Amino acid sequence: MVVIGSGVLSLTLAIAQSRWIKDKKGRKHTKSTSTRSITVQDHHKTKIKQPKAKTKSNMEKTTSQEQPNSGTYVEPQYSGSRIKGDTITLDFVKKMMNDFKEQKYLDRGYASKILLQTKKILKALPSLVDITVPHGKHVTVCGDVHGQFYDLLNIFELNGIPSEENPYLFNGDFVDRGSFSVEVAFTLFAFKCMSPSAMYIARGNHESKSMNKIFGFEGEVRAKLNDKFVKMFAEVFNCLPLAHVINKKVFVVHGGLFSVDGVKLSQIRSINRFCEPPDEGLMHDLLWSDPQPLPGRGPSKRGNRCFCFGEDVTKRFLKDNNLDLVVRSHKSMHKGYEIQHDGKLITVFSAPNYCDKKGNKGAFIRFEAPDLKPNIITFEAVPHPDVKPMAYANNFNRLFS
Repeated sequence: MVVIGSGVLSLTLAIAQSRWIKDKKGRKHTKSTSTRSITVQDHHKTKIKQPKAKTKSNMEKTTSQEQPNSGTYVEPQYSGSRIKGDTITLDFVKKMMNDFKEQKYLDRGYASKILLQTKKILKALPSLVDITVPHGKHVTVCGDVHGQFYDLLNIFELNGIPSEENPYLFNGDFVDRGSFSVEVAFTLFAFKCMSPSAMYIARGNHESKSMNKIFGFEGEVRAKLNDKFVKMFAEVFNCLPLAHVINKKVFVVHGGLFSVDGVKLSQIRSINRFCEPPDEGLMHDLLWSDPQPLPGRGPSKRGNRCFCFGEDVTKRFLKDNNLDLVVRSHKSMHKGYEIQHDGKLITVFSAPNYCDKKGNKGAFIRFEAPDLKPNIITFEAVPHPDVKPMAYANNFNRLFS
């Protein structure tokens, strides 16, 4: 049943069948007869006021210094958001986001504090995190954002600011390609520090040193912060969990399932993830695999070490682990999402008009307890300052972007 009106498209499906620019000083988602209802809402293009892009001549400089045993120090002229003591508050995060929107910098001392706090929080988590959503409450799952900060702000405008009553799960690949990846990362991390149960963050294949060297994040960090922060970000990325399970029924992972059958949740939970992603094994599969329409497993366009998996693989994994649904990301979708494998797998992608040229919509999914029916909301891209995607990648890599 499709009902169209007032910019909202409602669809019920039977699926439980299953620039900163570098300145002169170098600154820088077994067939049964049950059904699952999916609601899809299509938001018309939402406009936000487009900030005027700043030039080299008027870009602010980060000059703060951290002095051992003396807390965090900032320059007297710094007028941006400030952390009082060690507590990151909602007021701070809101002001920081607004500063980012206006292309203002975050003091290095505060940047360091956010990264250190985030690392401490993430390091204490298992590789598979259980999310409990109480009766009548919800959680929102977002796919790849890829440094599209102004579209991230639009998600919060459409769906609300993260809080304990309005929690989010960002399913990896929040950096690279888009040229506002630093802003995206600090926004997600600051919310995590403010309230860990308001923000869940998974690792994607792009949260790694090898990908960051190629697709712009490393260059962006050097330009907006300095070399020290490249290492700090890498250490935080190594602590990101690999997957989440919502109310023991919805398995959420960036890439997909495994090259072998019989993998149990307990095995995922115990993966030693505190490293750069390996070229094979469970961790690699979680970050890199993709679904395919054919049964079994097949080759991937991503390379010889990657593979695709069919509906039979998905259903066996769900049955073996008493799960209902797989939600994954990892691939741009024209509608912002795609439902596959007899309704047992959903891909969600949250970077609309990906890299300023795909013309796709973005999407996110709200799951409300207790039934956890996927409510898919789609949205259009919004304007952003005139800084092109991959602006911080080197010229050789940009030839292939």
